Amino acid sequence: MKRVVITGLGAVTPIGNNVAEYWHSLINGISGATLISKFDTSKFKTRFACEVKNFAPQNIFEKNEIRKYDLFTQYALLVTDEAIKNANIDFETLNKDRIGVIWGSGDGGVSTFEEQLSEFIKSDGIPRFNPFFIPKRIINIASGIISIKYGLRGVNYTTASACSASNTAIIDAFNYIRWNKADLIITGGSEASITQTSIGGFNASKALSTQNENFIKASKPFDITRDGFVLGEGAGAIILESYEHAIKRNAIILAEIVGGGLAGDAYHLTGTHPDGEGAILGMTLALEEAGINPNQIDYINAHATSTPTGDLSELKAMEKVFGIKPNANISATKSMTGHLLGGAGAIEAIACIKAIQESIIPPTINSEQIEPEFADKFNLTLGTAQKRNVNYAMSNTFGFGGHIASSIFKKFEENP
Repeated sequence: MKRVVITGLGAVTPIGNNVAEYWHSLINGISGATLISKFDTSKFKTRFACEVKNFAPQNIFEKNEIRKYDLFTQYALLVTDEAIKNANIDFETLNKDRIGVIWGSGDGGVSTFEEQLSEFIKSDGIPRFNPFFIPKRIINIASGIISIKYGLRGVNYTTASACSASNTAIIDAFNYIRWNKADLIITGGSEASITQTSIGGFNASKALSTQNENFIKASKPFDITRDGFVLGEGAGAIILESYEHAIKRNAIILAEIVGGGLAGDAYHLTGTHPDGEGAILGMTLALEEAGINPNQIDYINAHATSTPTGDLSELKAMEKVFGIKPNANISATKSMTGHLLGGAGAIEAIACIKAIQESIIPPTINSEQIEPEFADKFNLTLGTAQKRNVNYAMSNTFGFGGHIASSIFKKFEENP
């Protein structure tokens, strides 16, 4: 099995439009929650979300590209460009048959679908659709366009495991490279789901917070007053490559990925198992693959969306795997970014990698009244970032349908 290393990162998030801005906001506990500006929310139960700010596609893409690419694809292209530059990659010097793209998304071009359906309804049923409607909305198109833009002929597909989609994509990319089926893969995920149908649909399922009067603090994982997640948008890209390939091209290695656990809750359409059985299995498999014991994990980026049942089941799962008062700091960065659905795993993996690089644990903000049963059992990194050496970091993501993905990142050592 080949070693797999990380050589590039890219991010566009509700709290920063590149990795440096994102990380600065994370460690300073900045909330990305704002009133929704994309549509009139006056008749909706939830009127806020974590939107990407100051994103001007006209300054980044050509007019014909904006016509052809849904917002989730625009985000994907933007972060991929940053990651490639960060990794100092010249594709013309590499074997493009051995370079691929594995991307994650839960909703794909949902805004395109919503816009076109609205136009169709207004047209008295006359089927006048944009010729780019289908390629703009299909969920696999971001990975396809990334490969086309850079001429990458290796493995190319999209994972669609709901909120664990981009973490699943990262784990799949890790496996392809370590099995020697690819030299380098662009992976991660993107989402642009702050739309009327998404807000309305999640409201109907009672998944979203409705704390409109105090939306800045509405995302409060583990807090007994939490009432649902805050929807976010954005993307994260990670360059994974084999250790040998990275060394051959003199790449700067940021960290290493050493484990990935994929599992199923096999319990409920949208809810997690109350005792976290799927989460326990996912984390355990990741630890086994990494060849480490639970006490070696220094940081866990929890899935922790701020839903009443979801947070509780994850706490129970972490207690089962790591015990009471484990070595690890735990934090819920969704308290700042909101929940990026299929893009969550990508930006949270970046948070883990940066924590390893910078020896800083980003905080959990807004959470003050922790679930009494767990208040003294874990270090939830409340309120303020904490400095500590991070050798191993775990990222958890769980999705509707019972999808479980846990990945483990490691501080890079030349000769481990």
